[in-house]
Amino acid sequence: MTLRQLCNDASTRLAGHFGLGEAKWMVRIMMENLKGYSLADLAIKADCEVSGWLIGKVDDVVGRLLEDEPIQYIFSEARFYGLRIKVTPATLIPRPETEELVGMIINDWATESDLRVLDACTGSGCIALALARNLPFSKVEAFDFSSDALEVAEENNRTLRTAVDFCRKDALHLEQPSEPLYDIIVSNPPYIALREKESMEPNVLLHEPALALFVPDSDPLVFYHAIAGYAMAALKPGGRIYFELNPIYADSLRRDMQHAGWDDVTVSLDIERKKRFMSATKPDR
Repeated sequence: MTLRQLCNDASTRLAGHFGLGEAKWMVRIMMENLKGYSLADLAIKADCEVSGWLIGKVDDVVGRLLEDEPIQYIFSEARFYGLRIKVTPATLIPRPETEELVGMIINDWATESDLRVLDACTGSGCIALALARNLPFSKVEAFDFSSDALEVAEENNRTLRTAVDFCRKDALHLEQPSEPLYDIIVSNPPYIALREKESMEPNVLLHEPALALFVPDSDPLVFYHAIAGYAMAALKPGGRIYFELNPIYADSLRRDMQHAGWDDVTVSLDIERKKRFMSATKPDR
């Protein structure tokens, strides 16, 4: 069997479940991880015979994908803002929307340096690590409640040679600081109401950590209220808080933030025109 035949066979098997475009993308990821092949390599080596080892590995990965195991967990890696991030079932898989959030923060603070930044509910550490790489001379801290997630974040920190300070904290029970500390606080907290489970894709529902996904139907904004309450004390005057949102609750959270005294409360749309982000400024007064 040639490399072309192996790739075409894998794409055909996956296409019925995922669609042809996504199937071809998955095959490219497979070949990159299993053999280190780029798109150019796949073209150059298309007519080369492949080993039984590679055929067996591809068959195994295709089978796992057809059982809705995310490819990022199969290879323990996701791409995020130009970084290779380790992910495991203890951490969420970083989404393109979260890259948009990071880009928003970097654009807002592009002319500043020596910033102090906090990432709440950090998971794999992807937000904190990307900000540490892109905000010059900044001190970045991050926390999560999950010890397993923090182990992954710390490994990413070492691999990427960043200097993020990670620690374990509960976002719902944060101790108020004695003085303002941060210029930026960012969070992509759990925000999916339990009642939304039935509409979710099985690859997310069956494999990603429920602790990082779900909030009670009775209080879907519980993490936002807790983190914003802490941020009002922990941000320096003029500092900003940034959230990734569940679009369903964007307008409710905007009203709550305005009532709580935040300035410049802004809801922004993601690339799919959904109300996905919110930012607000701590008043100078």
